[in-house]
Amino acid sequence: MSKEIVPLVICGGAGTRLWPSSREVRPKQFLPLFGERSTFQETLLRVSDPDLFGRAIIITNTAYRFMVLEQLAEIGIEADVLLEPERRDSGPAIVAGAAFAQTRDVGAIVLALAADHVVRDTEAFATACRQALAAAQGGAIVTFGVAPERPASEYGYIRPGDAVMGEVRSVVQFVEKPDAATAETYVRDGYFWNSGNFMFKSSVLLDEYRAVDPDSVQLVTDAVTQAGGDLGFVTLDPAAFGAAKPISIDYAVMEKTKRAAVVPVSCGWSDVGSWRAVWELSNKDEHGNAAQGMAVFEDSRNCNVATDGALVALEGVDDLVVVVTEDAVLVSRQNDANGLKRLVTKLKKVAPQVTEEHPKVHRPWGSYQSLDNGQRHQVKRIVVKAGGRLSLQKHHHRSEHWIVVRGTAQVTLDDMTKIVHENESIYIPIGAVHRLENPGKILLELIEVQTGSYLGEDDIIRIEDDYRRS
Repeated sequence: MSKEIVPLVICGGAGTRLWPSSREVRPKQFLPLFGERSTFQETLLRVSDPDLFGRAIIITNTAYRFMVLEQLAEIGIEADVLLEPERRDSGPAIVAGAAFAQTRDVGAIVLALAADHVVRDTEAFATACRQALAAAQGGAIVTFGVAPERPASEYGYIRPGDAVMGEVRSVVQFVEKPDAATAETYVRDGYFWNSGNFMFKSSVLLDEYRAVDPDSVQLVTDAVTQAGGDLGFVTLDPAAFGAAKPISIDYAVMEKTKRAAVVPVSCGWSDVGSWRAVWELSNKDEHGNAAQGMAVFEDSRNCNVATDGALVALEGVDDLVVVVTEDAVLVSRQNDANGLKRLVTKLKKVAPQVTEEHPKVHRPWGSYQSLDNGQRHQVKRIVVKAGGRLSLQKHHHRSEHWIVVRGTAQVTLDDMTKIVHENESIYIPIGAVHRLENPGKILLELIEVQTGSYLGEDDIIRIEDDYRRS
């Protein structure tokens, strides 16, 4: 019987509850909301003790694959990364993870975790994992029930029953998000918050899912057995995975199974589902104001500021959220998460680019950021990682001028290869075949000035590419 827990980290979702910082192309699980590391990285570090946890499995969207690798490398953790060809909600994602875990160990015990949650007490969390392990080995599907810190109406609840094994108890009922008065009743009656994290034997989870939706389990299992490989990723078969029914694991299994159990945990948990949640988890001054970035407060209380660079000054206001990115500013009431949801719905109609795109675009070789746009020109800051290189490419409608401001560039220009140092530049004419590489040990940073009749990203003809995009 397996004594090692296999972490399965679900990080393929895209949300805008923390707009404008969180966007479709860079959702909140990859953002450093509370320091230098993202919640995705903190989740992996939380399950990195080799005495308790095995090699992690990560399931993510194809669009995030290089972000996942970059953030794994930053914390020195290796994992198996499964790529969903399309989003099908948490049910099929967890089935895929369980089926893949069985290819490594038929008796695998899997811990399914959301990548965008915060746990402030990692020791308490590890203790709960040890308590859940024996019950999962015995055939229970164990959810982590968080001891409520307040009567929250933004979480689902679990009504616990009798003891099953040690601290683990049976589940009498899962209940949806309540109104404020009902939430107070639930807290008084000993209900737990439903954290949405689970531990189970992979075979048990698949059997319970198969009992309610055998076709989807077969399709997702086929997607795993027929998976391909690409640059070290496991690419789930698109036809099989895409045919599975999209549904959450709660609706598919947890609300139907007789094997549900709950382990109580008090670990400073939050799903960081709103800017208010970010404020609650942040350090504050004596007036309750929190800031990430440059902020000055005068006669203001219980405000939350997040800024990418611009100084934010607040005077004579209370209970506000102010978030500043390079292309958007949010000013919102601290207590109205539903108001932000309505606002983002409206933005998706009138300005969809600010909910989907991000000023800083990540690529497998590094990143670029637009600094200035005109009718016939664009200025970008390009950063290339040590050893990274862009595709061999050409453009039909634009020329480019590169000025190196940090590091050393190796430039291929038609039949010529040239080294360009700091404070040097090179011109790329329209139609020239070219490539940019970083042969050095530090980041390469350059300013790119584009001029031409069309400056869209689709004016890139890739001739050769390390990342198979040509």
